Amino acid sequence: MLEASNNDELPVIPGKRYFTIGEVSELCAVKPHVLRYWEQEFPQLKPVKRRGNRRYYQRQDVLTIRQIRSLLYDQGFTIGGARQQMSGETSPSEELNLDNIVKDMIRELEEVLVVLKT
Repeated sequence: MLEASNNDELPVIPGKRYFTIGEVSELCAVKPHVLRYWEQEFPQLKPVKRRGNRRYYQRQDVLTIRQIRSLLYDQGFTIGGARQQMSGETSPSEELNLDNIVKDMIRELEEVLVVLKT
C-alpha cells in the first residue's frame, strides 16, 4: 500500500453504505491495527460490529478517520491534541497562537543564554 502524505492524495470514497476495515485501511492509508487503536482513543469513531465482531464503517466514519489522520500525520498533533481538536475544545488558531508563544519564549531564552555566556 502506498502511503499518502496528505488527505488530498487519498482515493475517492466509493458510494457504498458500509466498508470493511481492510477497505477503510486502503481509503485512509492507515493500517488496520491503527484503526482499531484509534477506536479506543477517539469516542467519535464507533463502527458497526456484526457477525463475529467484524467491523463495518460508514462513510462518516471514513471521513472522521481522514480528519484524525490529517491532525496526527499532516498537522503534527499528538493523540491527546487530536482528541481535543475532534471534540472542539481548542480551535486551530488557539493552537497556532500557543505555538508562536512557545517559539518566542525559546528565542528569548536563547538570547539570554548568549548574554550569560559572554
